[in-house]
Amino acid sequence: MAVAVLSAAVFLSLCAGSLTFPTGSRRSQRPSCGYEACHDTKAGVLNVHLVPHTHDDVGWLKTVDQYYYGARNEIQHAGVQYILDSVVLQLLSDPTKRFIYVEIAFFSRWWQQQSEDMRSAVRQLVNQGRLEFINGGWSMNDEATTHYSAIIDQMSLGLRFLNETFGECGRPRVAWHIDPFGHSREQASLFAQMGFDGFFFGRLDYQDKRARLQSREMEMLWRASANLKPPAGDLFTGVLPNGYNPPDGFCWDQSCIDTPIMDDKTMEDYNVDKIVQRFNETAHAQASHYRTNHIIMTMGSDFQYENANLWYKNLDKLIHHVNLQTSETNVHALYSTPSCYLKELHNTNISWSMKYDDFFPYADNAHNFWTGYFTSRPALKRYERISNNFLQVCSQLEVLGGKVSRDGPYGKADSDTLKRAMAVAQHHDAVSGTEKQHVADDYARRLSQGWDQCEILVANAMSALTGSQGPVVFCENLNISVCPTSESSQKFSVTLYNPLARRVSWPVRLPVNGSQFSVTDSSGQPVDSEVVPVSNATRALRRDRGYSVNELVFLSSLPELGFTTYTVSRTAQNNNQATGGHQSKRDAAMSIQNEFFRVNFDPQTGLLSEIQSLDRKRTLPIKQNFYWYNASTGNGESSQTSGAYIFRPNSSEPVPISTTAQTYTVQNALVQEVYQNFSAWCSQVVRLYRAQNVLELEWTVGPIPVGDGLGKEIITRFDTPLKTAGLFYTDSNGREILERRRNFRPTWTLKQTEPVAGNYYPVNSRIYIKDSDTQLTLLTDRSMGGSSIQDGSVELMLHRRLLLDDFRGVGEPLSEPGDYYDGLVVRGRLLVFLSPPEAAAELHRPQAQQEYLQPQILLQPGGAKQEFSAVLSALPLNVHLLTLAQWDADAVLLRLEHQFEKKESSTYSLPATVDLQKVFSRFSIEGLRELTLGANQWRDEMSRLAWRTSGGWSRLESWSADPADPPTLVTLQPMEIRTFLLKIRLH
Repeated sequence: MAVAVLSAAVFLSLCAGSLTFPTGSRRSQRPSCGYEACHDTKAGVLNVHLVPHTHDDVGWLKTVDQYYYGARNEIQHAGVQYILDSVVLQLLSDPTKRFIYVEIAFFSRWWQQQSEDMRSAVRQLVNQGRLEFINGGWSMNDEATTHYSAIIDQMSLGLRFLNETFGECGRPRVAWHIDPFGHSREQASLFAQMGFDGFFFGRLDYQDKRARLQSREMEMLWRASANLKPPAGDLFTGVLPNGYNPPDGFCWDQSCIDTPIMDDKTMEDYNVDKIVQRFNETAHAQASHYRTNHIIMTMGSDFQYENANLWYKNLDKLIHHVNLQTSETNVHALYSTPSCYLKELHNTNISWSMKYDDFFPYADNAHNFWTGYFTSRPALKRYERISNNFLQVCSQLEVLGGKVSRDGPYGKADSDTLKRAMAVAQHHDAVSGTEKQHVADDYARRLSQGWDQCEILVANAMSALTGSQGPVVFCENLNISVCPTSESSQKFSVTLYNPLARRVSWPVRLPVNGSQFSVTDSSGQPVDSEVVPVSNATRALRRDRGYSVNELVFLSSLPELGFTTYTVSRTAQNNNQATGGHQSKRDAAMSIQNEFFRVNFDPQTGLLSEIQSLDRKRTLPIKQNFYWYNASTGNGESSQTSGAYIFRPNSSEPVPISTTAQTYTVQNALVQEVYQNFSAWCSQVVRLYRAQNVLELEWTVGPIPVGDGLGKEIITRFDTPLKTAGLFYTDSNGREILERRRNFRPTWTLKQTEPVAGNYYPVNSRIYIKDSDTQLTLLTDRSMGGSSIQDGSVELMLHRRLLLDDFRGVGEPLSEPGDYYDGLVVRGRLLVFLSPPEAAAELHRPQAQQEYLQPQILLQPGGAKQEFSAVLSALPLNVHLLTLAQWDADAVLLRLEHQFEKKESSTYSLPATVDLQKVFSRFSIEGLRELTLGANQWRDEMSRLAWRTSGGWSRLESWSADPADPPTLVTLQPMEIRTFLLKIRLH
């Protein structure tokens, strides 16, 4: 089999030492774990796979630390360290027992605290398959509000820990998302590309579940990509029968009240026969909805097994007494794991149905749609998104700056702190916004600590690349026009690092005092700039955190995977009157225009009324406004309220915040803006920069008033005459696009009971509507909920403030206090494209990457002339540099992805080929080998179980590089991600 390496010697050096991947020689000596460690089953009877497990939220009602140590038990009794202590002792006492564990954020902490003797004992448990890791991510990530980049990173972090700690027996075979509130197609595709054989989850829409139970289609093959060649994106998927809880009557944790098995026949309360009978009835009832003579029962739940003896003593008795009667009842019980259960399903060799769409939205009853969390805690969602942005910058510069990045003139630092904080933030009660307020604060604190470390690392790296050691300032509040350095300095330099491997034009806005400034680029040439006044809305938002009266605006041009520096000098004193263009109140014909767009506003209402795409020759009448849904407090149909999870408006028609907007415009040679004020708590800036082919809408919402006793869910809505026939389109975790049809589900006949909430879907990066001639595309700067409730209309939920809990466990209303305890204010932006449908992807695909990987701005006093690029030439537009991160002292993790789908573009939906040796200028590649997406297996050693469908076998072909190609030549098919470990030498 060919291996993509430069030479045998390089390959050996690359694989040796600290990389700790299983090699071919080790595979033949692998201990008995995984599929080889399963207990025997019995033919011709019903085999019940009992899976002892605990579900340990990485924060929810308590913080991560409180959960681990068992603190704040007045909130919830839970202590993860005690669970692991107790379970390990039980496993060591009996080789027949099994246990699975999932959340590596907790397990890695527990591992660090163990003695070497205990570690050795646990390694033995893992090598014998008695303790099995399932899923393997740092957390069990949410699937609706997470970006694929952050999902891959958090999974890779956990999988790497398992690989380095336990070798091949630590590698999970099965994905396990038992608690997330709906399931995305992209998540399943990513799992498949990571090499998982199967996927089990717990939550399924109640109507979908009813239909699947009746048709016995609770297990299926999920074709999770419309682009990857099958079975690269195929994943066997099973829906667990009881969520992730035990069947009724069989919970024996200290937190449960079910009767234990009392097997002393001399006792009056002897109950073995009764419990065995109930178990057999439960098993047969469950089996009637599944297709094989194997079923799975999850024996555990949230933070259970703190006293594992309670569980195992009763499970031992249950297995013993059930199996005494197998010949009569045809029921056989055994300790098992999800992988052992999956193995038996595979061995049946039957044909499985195929799933092509996703599992959104999720409802657990007629009026209980879990679509509110798509937007809940919008400020945390934005902070998580920009933290991912900064982490990628930090990781790239850690590579490009070399060893000095981690120990340099600004101190010692690492990227690991932010990696771990981001991995925790992906948890399904973190970025989802479904945690208690003090836990949300803790997630933000962890991210902030990660930023602190990465700021030092970035400063060190920039020093290594520029030779400068002056003070470096990170202006983290530019969105509210606050930056002390630019506000007070007479002269300063602005360095912008571009994490994309293609040239980017980026508008820079800096708060300043003064009206006359000069800006020069890295070669000393003058750059056009303008000064505009800070808006009243921004002044009110920032309060006393800044004092600038103006903003300096200029357009930067940034090299590929590199930086350039601009020098800003104040040229006039004691005059703060902005000179950049004119301001005017609303007049009879207000409009703004650049080379690509003309945007018109209704002179009577001040609302946006028309968008013209000048280069695409499209004109679209459009009305955009802001509205609020009145959050339900329950009614005669249902007591269900709106809350952190649930979106339930009390009417299908939202209330306009205002039917008119007070407006004024600022226009100059660089930027044209219309400022709209809808109320004291809602405003917007509609903005066009020179030579930018996108319309920007910067919205500000909050504090949402609730003095009237009404919870409010704020949306912006765009109404157009487009003939959309009930269709709209949303992204899946920032990658592939799924078609949505109002009041419809592809796999069952929907009875729609909530016409608004039941049509909301997660929008991670974009939503669009179209007809045969025109497409209106909206890009978001964070995850939020969106829909098309009427033909030609598209809406996005921006913010929520609620007065009641929704009875899903959080126990407090979603009413965020904000910095000043009068309610949270949120600012964000939408980007708008208008184009023919066939040309839309060429606009929104590159722009979406630019949104999530924005340039990083650094300021320094004084002037500077610097420009740097780490690449020899830009990557093709359809190829994205997804990951560039230090792996160890000499190795780098690299991911490239094709960012277009099939048939999206006549130009860019074609395969793309890149020669890695001809890409980078900062380092040369001395060796490489391809990995799976999760970076825990060599790609040429990956094998996955094959599954039969009505269309034949879904069998992964063996893979090897073409020996005729240079080893650094990489070809990417549409939507393909390829992962490499590189041995590099810095220049």
